[in-house]
Amino acid sequence: MGYLVLSIVCSSLIFVIFKLYSRYQVQTSYAIIINYMTASSVGFLYNNEPFGFVGLLTKNWFIPTLFLGLLFILIFNLIAKTSQVLGVSVASVATKMSLTIPVLFGVFLYKEDLGLFKIIGVLLALAAVYFVSVKGNGRVFSIKDLYLPSMVFLGSGLIDAAIQYGEQVMVPENEFPLFSATVFACAACWGVGFVSIKMLRTPMRIQPRTLIGGIALGVPNYFTVYFLLRALQNEVLNSASVFTINNVAVVMICTLLGIVLFKEVISPKNWIGIFLAVISIILVIVF
Repeated sequence: MGYLVLSIVCSSLIFVIFKLYSRYQVQTSYAIIINYMTASSVGFLYNNEPFGFVGLLTKNWFIPTLFLGLLFILIFNLIAKTSQVLGVSVASVATKMSLTIPVLFGVFLYKEDLGLFKIIGVLLALAAVYFVSVKGNGRVFSIKDLYLPSMVFLGSGLIDAAIQYGEQVMVPENEFPLFSATVFACAACWGVGFVSIKMLRTPMRIQPRTLIGGIALGVPNYFTVYFLLRALQNEVLNSASVFTINNVAVVMICTLLGIVLFKEVISPKNWIGIFLAVISIILVIVF
């Protein structure tokens, strides 16, 4: 449970840092790339196993990390686009409700047994994520707007499922730091490539606050993935329980942090969501 708690703390810290980006006018797209560079550097420093670049290429999980890194950078940008077009609440719902994908992977691919109470807990978790994320001034969007949150939902779920598959099948426990660092390094390389093309048309200077913001984001971002990999090894909780607790707890904590740190107004629906989140976590853990 300790690793799961640490993953939740790091994930919640990421959302707080993103919230501060707008306050301090951080260049988000550049900060995201710096974040990935920082995360990969932390991972390589944290790794205790000897490795070389040639040896890295021979790992059976190296090629998948190239595609996972691409997915990381694309989904981050899609989340930003969804927030801009449809609002932060819609992006949040799409991201966190994606827990259904790794849960289904666990049931059908790894033959994990949920049980009635855990199924009820997962369903309550989905409802909790929705109610916690609903804002009073939420916009009703049309069918044509659904492609953005749908892609965020699918992409976020595939990332979680890929991490889950890596922990179950491909990555030895002693290589978790190296695997995590390589994924972030691949994401950084993809991001540098995309930004380089963009800067050929529109040159832009990276501000010092963007550098600081990227570094501040990169450290918890690395440990979010690393601790999640460790949490998935829990002998008491299956992967469905881990992802449910992780996603619901992050939404609940971020909502409470919004009240305390940013004086956000919480509606009755949000409080219903927090209550459902607590019940869902109890059901998933106890049963």
